Amino acid sequence: MKYSLLSLPAAALAFGLLAGNPAFAQVVTNATQAQSGTYDVEPGHTQVGFSVLHFGFTNYLGVFSNVSGTLTLNTKTPSASKLSVTIPVDSVQTTSAKLNDELKGDQWFDAAKFPNATFESTSVRITGRNDAVVTGNLTLHGVTQPETLKVHFIGAGVNALDKKYTTGFEATGTIKRSDFGVKMYVPYVSDEVQLRIAGAFEKQG
Repeated sequence: MKYSLLSLPAAALAFGLLAGNPAFAQVVTNATQAQSGTYDVEPGHTQVGFSVLHFGFTNYLGVFSNVSGTLTLNTKTPSASKLSVTIPVDSVQTTSAKLNDELKGDQWFDAAKFPNATFESTSVRITGRNDAVVTGNLTLHGVTQPETLKVHFIGAGVNALDKKYTTGFEATGTIKRSDFGVKMYVPYVSDEVQLRIAGAFEKQG
């Protein structure tokens, strides 16, 4: 859902009122209280962030957007939950337009040949009340490798603006880009890539 600039003050006021009255917002922060069911990725508030150590000087950040996919959430039997997401590679954004174009090119992600990255979960293991380890197959640059994400449940409830039941998670992980054939400037730009993902999902049906 898109909002005009004129609607932002009203939205800010609504959020302020909700923040002061959690009961009215009806957001649960215990994962066992979230509703089981099938969810679609809410792309407007889902981001796949990454960082690399750039020549030993800075941890340089970027982000992918326009993510799509589904989550089958089973709060009674969490190990039965499933996640499948698709990330369009040409959505990559940094603070440099020149670098954005380079990353899409054939020396890096080669978005023309490999337009999407995908993640398909294979197992979910609960490690705490709101925490889990999710293992799955990540396909990037035409290569598929098993990878693991640490996932933290943020909250779930009816979105006060669009009235859709929404649940949100944060996930972190580390991958080696050379495992996927993306080796440009290794080791000057770190092989290890830190992932930090904000995932929002809207319940279907």
